[in-house]
Amino acid sequence: MAILPAGSFNTSKRVYTAFKVGDVVEGGVERVTRGLWSGNVGTLSSFHTSSAQSALQKQYYYEVFNGISTNSQNESQFSIAYGHNDGSGSLGENEDSPSNAIYSQYQQILLPGNQRVFKFNNVASDSIYAINLNRARLKDRLDPGNFQLNLGELTSSNASGGINQYATGSNIQLKADGKVVHLIDDSADTQQSAGQVGRVYNLVSGSINKGVHSPAKYYGSVFPEQGVIILNADKLNTELAFNTVTGSNIDGDNAYKLFTSISGSYDTIDGGRRLGFQARNEERVQSTFYFVRAKNGEYNFSNNPSYVTGSNGKFRQDSFINNPKTYITTVGLFNSSQELLAVAKLSQPILKSFSNEVLVKVKLDF
Repeated sequence: MAILPAGSFNTSKRVYTAFKVGDVVEGGVERVTRGLWSGNVGTLSSFHTSSAQSALQKQYYYEVFNGISTNSQNESQFSIAYGHNDGSGSLGENEDSPSNAIYSQYQQILLPGNQRVFKFNNVASDSIYAINLNRARLKDRLDPGNFQLNLGELTSSNASGGINQYATGSNIQLKADGKVVHLIDDSADTQQSAGQVGRVYNLVSGSINKGVHSPAKYYGSVFPEQGVIILNADKLNTELAFNTVTGSNIDGDNAYKLFTSISGSYDTIDGGRRLGFQARNEERVQSTFYFVRAKNGEYNFSNNPSYVTGSNGKFRQDSFINNPKTYITTVGLFNSSQELLAVAKLSQPILKSFSNEVLVKVKLDF
């Protein structure tokens, strides 16, 4: 690593000055949290699917945006999907069905190698819903204890012919005056050890302000490092009337039910206020300090053309004869191949001459 105060050179004709032992000091790690959604917003209250997704893609997942997807200013926030261990609730059979592909994918990523089925509060379930937070929003991980998912109760507009025929996503809507459940992780109440994918918490009834409800109801699992929330479809059926389609070789469009429940989560008790999806991310920032030293005989001349005049390079300012001066405004950090890696801008120019030395402390966070 080397340094170069911009626009200057030194009397030793060296363009770069290498750091010496003690010039680079490792700092601590700082935990930084921000709102998870675009613009560091902590609450997402506008939900839109994308018209750009094909019908085939929507058999696997829905991408959720913070506004109309055709507007370039709006961005993807998270995706939602439905999975079934036996491939039910989607077209195709067994491993050829989208629901089986979704279930198998999350099972392989999130569960231990010897566990084939998701368990919620030690109860196995072949039917799951998944929320996958956008990686660009997530940073290092979802901040445990600082997110709240709100889900509204659903109803089918025509279920007289049976769930597997009529309770598909397009026939599902938010139930008028239906209940809304508030879900958080139980990280404040448990001390679970980290597994192969990091810490795993239960998704339980509760709120950020009041904590876990007592007695708690278990709705799923939260994987902060992966940015994934897995919901137990069986629980959503009993508590929020999801009527998850589990028929064989039928397009149940189950994932759209979760979208409807999230996007339509109003709290009728609190004046019909839209609750949204509250979440924050967490990032651990490593700091390193670089002590940039310019001795009295270094960096006192400038290679700026305005510094000299004429073909013989005479000082433009006569006062610089035998007493040249420069003003350092920028410090460049280079690697051993003399490639510029970072630039530090000073708040104000620093005078440099043969009669003084300069020490600049550069903090680099990454």
